[in-house]
Amino acid sequence: MPKQIDHEKRRKQIAEATWRVILERGMEGASARNIAKEAGLSLGALRYYFSTQDELLAFAMKLVQEKVTARIKDIAVRDLLPKEKVLQILLEMVPTNEETIREMEVWFAFTAYARHKKDMFDANHDGIFSGMRNLIAYLDESDLLKQKADKDIEAERLYALVDGLALHAMLDPVRVNKDRIKRVIMQHVESICVEDTRETQKRHP
Repeated sequence: MPKQIDHEKRRKQIAEATWRVILERGMEGASARNIAKEAGLSLGALRYYFSTQDELLAFAMKLVQEKVTARIKDIAVRDLLPKEKVLQILLEMVPTNEETIREMEVWFAFTAYARHKKDMFDANHDGIFSGMRNLIAYLDESDLLKQKADKDIEAERLYALVDGLALHAMLDPVRVNKDRIKRVIMQHVESICVEDTRETQKRHP
C-alpha cells in the first residue's frame, strides 16, 4: 500500500525550510531552488505544493502569524489578573528567546519584501494594531485604564512600543533582553492604568 502523504504537514515543512533559507541567506537567497534543496525536495515537487514563489512566501509568512496567534490565544484563556494577562500577551509579540527572535527576523524580512506586493500580503493589516486596540479595550473594560486616556492613541503608542522593542531586541538581544523588555512593558502598562485592587489584595491578603 503506498504511503499516505500529509500534504498540509509537507507544506508547513516547506515553509519552515523557507524560514531557514531566509535566516541564512536573506530574502535575496530565498529562491525556489534553494528552498527546495533545504526542504529535501526536487524543484518539481516544490512546484506541486506551491505554483509560484510568492504563493510559498505568503504561506510561510502566514504560518509565522499563526504560531504567534496560537500562543496568544493560549494566554487569553488563562486565569490571570488583567494587567498580567496583557503583559504576557505583549511578551509574545516581542522576541525574547531564540525561537521568537528567529520568527521576528523572518517576519521583518517578509514585510519588507511584501510591502510593494499588496496582492501577496498587506502588512498594514497584519492584525497587530487591532490586537493593540483589543488590549486597550480590555484594560478599559476591566476598569483599569485611566479615565482621560484616549484609547485610539494609547493603542497607537502600544503598537509603536511593541514594534520598537521587537526591532531593538532583534538587533541587540544582549542589551534588549527579556528582563529589560518585561520591565519596559510593565512600566508602560502601569503608566496608563490605575491601581488594580485585586493586585493589592494578592500582595496583602
